[in-house]
Amino acid sequence: MSNPSAAMLVIGDEILSGRTRDSNMHHLACELAKRGIDLREVRMIADEPEAIQSAVKALAAAYDHVFTSGGIGPTHDDITADNVAAAFGTTAPQRADALALLAAHYARQGMEFTEARKRMARVPEGATLIENPVSIAPGFTYKNVHVLAGVPTVFQAMVASVLADVAEGAPLLSQSLRVMRGEGDIADPLADLAAAHPELSIGSYPFQQGGVFGSNIVIRGSDGAAVDGAMRELAALFPEACE
Repeated sequence: MSNPSAAMLVIGDEILSGRTRDSNMHHLACELAKRGIDLREVRMIADEPEAIQSAVKALAAAYDHVFTSGGIGPTHDDITADNVAAAFGTTAPQRADALALLAAHYARQGMEFTEARKRMARVPEGATLIENPVSIAPGFTYKNVHVLAGVPTVFQAMVASVLADVAEGAPLLSQSLRVMRGEGDIADPLADLAAAHPELSIGSYPFQQGGVFGSNIVIRGSDGAAVDGAMRELAALFPEACE
């Protein structure tokens, strides 16, 4: 049986403008790989209703899980919740359970629970709240879409909350071999090796060191014995790498 599949949707003008560097994709990819969930696609889109709805519809139909990041805060341009709901033909009202969490949090902080802060309680009926131990404001899971905050510390906490209840697959294993040859020299034997092992992912990642071209060849797969076997074949192709 194949591993569960996933996609990520990064939402925010600040990402596309270069004002904010996204680190959430790397974190999510690592956490999913540990749990045998294959991250197949990542999209970055602007804070635009049609773009969010279109992307959510497409990704939710294509993958087992969709993780969104960004756009669930208190400001006017935080429109992710409304448009994830709209993608499924519903709405995201301020829900009582989310409001109660936020109201208690701001009361403990001695801060006013403003109308802007109440915007963070917009959750579709039927969705499950995602725990946020960092800043309390919840994300939510609706159908197969997990709607998470964009702030990295909050995103990471929410990912942990989601993955605690998600079915896992076989973890992805990897081994690598450093070869001091350029990709042009290794392309043909590497292609033959990949063709002989379609169940594995075999990639070449070039570098330059002291004016000499080399490649880090990485073999990935969920079957440890298959990865080991392919690595032995790879080492035999490039015996100088083992010296």
